[in-house]
Amino acid sequence: MLKNIVHHIALIKFKLTNLKNVQQLTENSWHSTSEDPQLIIRSPFFLKGWYFVKLKVSSQHTSLQSAKIYVNYGKGYDENFAFVIHQHPNKVVNKVIYLQKKVNSLRLDPVESKTDFTIEEFKIFRMPEVLAKRKLFKRIARLHPEHSHLTPKKIKSNILKQSKKNWRNETIAIYKETFSRSTTEENYQYWIKTTETRQQDSINALISTTNTTEKISILLPTYNSNPEYLLQCIESVEKQSYKNWQLCIADDASTKKDHIPLIKQKISGNSRIQFHQRTENGHISAASNSCLKMATGKYTLLLDHDDTLAEHALLLMANKFQQSPSLQLIYADEDKISTTNTRFEPHFKPEWNQDLLYSQNYIGHPILLKTKKLKSIGGFNLGLEGSQDHDLLLRYTTDLTSNQIYRIPKILYHWRAHEESTAGNAEAKNYTTQAGIKALKNYFQSKKQQVTINQGKLANTYRVQWPVPTEQPLVSLIIPTHNGHDILSNCINSIIEKTSYKNYEIIIVNNRTNCQKTLDFIADVVKNNINIRTLDWDHPFNYSAINNYAAKHTNGTILGLINNDIEVINTTWLTEMVSHAIRADIGCVGGKLYYPNNQIQHAGVILGIGGIAGHGHKHFQREKSGYFSKLELIQNYSAVTAACLLIEKNIFNQVNGLDQKNLPIAFNDVDFCIRVRNAGYRNIWTPYAELYHHESVSRGSDNTPEKIKRANKEVQYMKNTWGKSLTQDPAYNPNLTLTHENYSIKSV
Repeated sequence: MLKNIVHHIALIKFKLTNLKNVQQLTENSWHSTSEDPQLIIRSPFFLKGWYFVKLKVSSQHTSLQSAKIYVNYGKGYDENFAFVIHQHPNKVVNKVIYLQKKVNSLRLDPVESKTDFTIEEFKIFRMPEVLAKRKLFKRIARLHPEHSHLTPKKIKSNILKQSKKNWRNETIAIYKETFSRSTTEENYQYWIKTTETRQQDSINALISTTNTTEKISILLPTYNSNPEYLLQCIESVEKQSYKNWQLCIADDASTKKDHIPLIKQKISGNSRIQFHQRTENGHISAASNSCLKMATGKYTLLLDHDDTLAEHALLLMANKFQQSPSLQLIYADEDKISTTNTRFEPHFKPEWNQDLLYSQNYIGHPILLKTKKLKSIGGFNLGLEGSQDHDLLLRYTTDLTSNQIYRIPKILYHWRAHEESTAGNAEAKNYTTQAGIKALKNYFQSKKQQVTINQGKLANTYRVQWPVPTEQPLVSLIIPTHNGHDILSNCINSIIEKTSYKNYEIIIVNNRTNCQKTLDFIADVVKNNINIRTLDWDHPFNYSAINNYAAKHTNGTILGLINNDIEVINTTWLTEMVSHAIRADIGCVGGKLYYPNNQIQHAGVILGIGGIAGHGHKHFQREKSGYFSKLELIQNYSAVTAACLLIEKNIFNQVNGLDQKNLPIAFNDVDFCIRVRNAGYRNIWTPYAELYHHESVSRGSDNTPEKIKRANKEVQYMKNTWGKSLTQDPAYNPNLTLTHENYSIKSV
């Protein structure tokens, strides 16, 4: 049977020629003149049906780039009809694609940078549906953790049972998630059509059961508003499924009054809309306060004059307040909406993340507040226009606990993106960053905390630097090693030569080293440095036990767990990490680790990825800012890697160190961080401590039956111990994938 199927696979003959931004060098090599090189694929044989693509592109650029195949069905090339081919170095990448009808032409965008590149292999085969299904479901069963416990046959049966008509779209969406660099945008339109549609039954139940006695006041300041956008904004309020609302509009003495008749028309037809026309322009804070004076609802929601609310935004937020009356603040996910009303760039936010709020107003919109508390803190501060919402959130949350703040993981707000808005251009209002710095300075001064505030690496981001005492606390850096002269010497020398922080000791823990060169290096470095000493651990390798043993022999008040394959990059790495470790509410501190090729190795651990935990943004290029700038922002994570981890010794002892019984090799740092978090401390990650990590060079991989058995045992222990918490990481979002480490959308 299989032989007969294979015989129906047909190799398509096509011609590949230059289209745009590319110059051909040889038969298979090109030079791209921009970041968007395009080649045209011409053939009369691209008919409706299934195809199998094989592609290998090599280039001088070091990043793992994506290629794209665009389909022209007669109306030009469109992102909605594009297939991403996720490249891997030195490997032919295979992908199944489906063409909806006969095509005019295909376009190949082979790389994403200005570079010379070679197409080493590019073939397209037409294949029967039965073989396409076999490939799709087999890959899903092998590589998708949410389905890997099932057979390909069972996965196929489940999908066909749920959706006979749309099985193809369902399957392709899940199939996309098995590729390590699938993007959020690639799946978002499909996510909207499926996930939000499927939520309607639960929404209908809420409409019939939610108490609507509590009024929600919506603050809407206007100034020279675009009438079209303002109309859509107001209509999004009028269409709310939760009907007990009050819309408070205050116009800030607009010089362009095209929108005023619209507002007056609206207030004449709806008693729930109030309008105040200011005689003097006071900017957005003053206008928002004018709105607040009109507010009579128990709750208050902020709305910008060109944005729109999702239909059930008020319903979902009001219902949550009713379920949990002790809540003081509710926020939700948001996306952007174009001038043509196309939704894009969804922001799936973490739960309450205090240090992330110091770095960026990640909460944004929508936010629902208690009106009484909002008025008690004086509403909006004048003089902070551009970051007035960030300032408000800092002041509003200053005395709140995480249990009083709730995030709804649904898109409930659409932020208008156009040239004048910060949604369309972060530099459009360059004064906002300075206003944010001022807001943070005011906040920390009110708390009598002596910190330094500077602009972060990007617009509208901030770096809060915490002081280190003049009498620096002693840091004990624990470095286990077994042989590995080259990596160990590189590690130790880089610490000695590149660390500006002075008060540290290094404890090299010798785990049965039998390499004379390594032993000689250890002896020599201990002899020549009074702050370096050695301990012997004459037992089989047990990472947890080694560090627990060494911790008992340290003199410092701060412990540093450092792998012997770490290499320091920036001189202030230890100062930065210590500045956080000595904060009373901080537990584990992690740094930004790169592979030697300058791709991200570690930028915070996300629980649940791959079943237990994974590293966010793994393999992203060093210069990339990541998902909503996360690679450049100090923030809280549930866990950080023990390849480079600082923590106060008393906290280490409080949670009884690493679990040397159940987790001798893997996941001991994840387990440790969870226990530290559960003890009431926030774990933190900083991009301002940069190091290279030559990962697992010394230990090797789990490739023997004994190691595989041990690894499986550790995995099972983590699942048994932490259960559902592994798939409910508060520093992540349930709409994002647990398959890969790139913040792409979860399969729907």
